[in-house]
Amino acid sequence: MTARFFMKRDDFMTSISKEILEKYQVRKTKKQKTAFIEFMRAHFPNIRIQTDGLSYNRNIVIGNPDTAKVVFGAHYDTQAVMPIPNFIMPKSLTVSILYAFVLIIPMFILAGAVGKAADLIFNDPGMVSYFTLLTYWALLFLMIFGPANKHTVNDNTSGVITLIELMCAMTEEERAQSCFVFFDNEEKGLFGSSAFNKEYKETMKNKFLINFDCVSDGDYLMLIPDKKSFPEQEENLKAAFAEVTDKTVLIESAKFVYYPSDQKNFKKNIGVAAFKKSKLGLYMDKIHTPKDTVMDERNIETLVSGFRKFLSTL
Repeated sequence: MTARFFMKRDDFMTSISKEILEKYQVRKTKKQKTAFIEFMRAHFPNIRIQTDGLSYNRNIVIGNPDTAKVVFGAHYDTQAVMPIPNFIMPKSLTVSILYAFVLIIPMFILAGAVGKAADLIFNDPGMVSYFTLLTYWALLFLMIFGPANKHTVNDNTSGVITLIELMCAMTEEERAQSCFVFFDNEEKGLFGSSAFNKEYKETMKNKFLINFDCVSDGDYLMLIPDKKSFPEQEENLKAAFAEVTDKTVLIESAKFVYYPSDQKNFKKNIGVAAFKKSKLGLYMDKIHTPKDTVMDERNIETLVSGFRKFLSTL
């Protein structure tokens, strides 16, 4: 089977990453996640599966969080397919929230229509409320647990590939200073990273979680340190990415940027994402839909090189 995705450059990524694009873009069900875990185990025999006791979350951990200088993360679970893309404007919380409300308006309209039909059939307020709520919750269920999106290049196969390319590019000394975590269940509510932070809360108080989520579609790479770390790390990040000329690297404090992902579960963190730019500002589109097919290898290459340099400053 040949995957349908658009790649800019084809000479940087390893064969492992290319095989993930071809065969393992869908990682939604337990069976699909297990297949991906076994694929990872075949290439990285030292992986450990961290669970929350019920095996609901299965985080893939490579390296030792206790001895690492930094933990690199990305969620590997994928989402249900949506007819309308998730849309994020990181510098405009208002627009992002309004768009989220726009997404659920059709749900309310459809639920209301079903309630109206129930009223005509049963003429019973109780049945109207029952069918209205049932329809709404059924639609919400489909948004989370519905049929899998088969094209997940940006969200978040790109983050998975960034971790793999980091591991493959690093020296033995750099790998010893790093831990890599592939988080489960981000799409359902950041549950995998929450389970990881719960187990390693003391460890993670004093080291960064650098989280890659949607990094392959857009020429504006945004690095988002938490608001307390921003003043301290801004210059280090600028120096690490100083030689980048064909992409725009933006370093923004989380105090002024809306980007909800796994880094939010950690005290010290840097979120990383790619955006496009219009007259209205930076934005992310296409994710959660079949149009999520763009893999710009130069983005991955830039992040791998820059964060290897950043690691040397810690």
